[in-house]
Amino acid sequence: MKPSYDDTRQHLLDTGHRMMSVKGFTGVGLNEILQTAGVPKGSFYHYFKSKEQYGQSLLEDYFRHYLADMEQRFAAPGQSGCERLMGYWQNWLDSHGEPCDGQKCLVVKLSAEVADLSEPMRITLRDGADRIIEHITDCIEQGLRDASLSSGNAHRTATALYQLWLGASLMSKLHRNGRPLENAMATTKAMLGI
Repeated sequence: MKPSYDDTRQHLLDTGHRMMSVKGFTGVGLNEILQTAGVPKGSFYHYFKSKEQYGQSLLEDYFRHYLADMEQRFAAPGQSGCERLMGYWQNWLDSHGEPCDGQKCLVVKLSAEVADLSEPMRITLRDGADRIIEHITDCIEQGLRDASLSSGNAHRTATALYQLWLGASLMSKLHRNGRPLENAMATTKAMLGI
């Protein structure tokens, strides 16, 4: 008996997310996704024209969830801009400090791989990263308004911090430990003067 899913499209995306977080985009074949998901090939092509379109949809879904989590975190009542921002980095450190947990590493895992492979996926990654930086910028600006931060250019600082943490995440994967992220936290504090 075939399993039933309330949303087959989302089930395919969730399955691919788990698999590609570990193996990458090219390391996971379409048949492997379908077999793991328990979904026939015809159903896949009902939702996606190609594996590339599937990859783009997977990234869009990832960013939708990630940005919603950021918005919730940065809207936490009773915290200064600095507390919200440092809570975000602390969460990153806590959830990425160990080898990739399969949910947080999709940008780190796929960026270099698909940037030259697929223009639509590259653009989706670029736009998603830009939106993350916008959220960080907004949080820094909030910290400037409430005087919990005193950094100069909020957008430049947000961009530098996001790049720092992406690089540290990659280095953590290479070293298989959280020390690069701990260094990123120390650098973040120094950059923000806290």
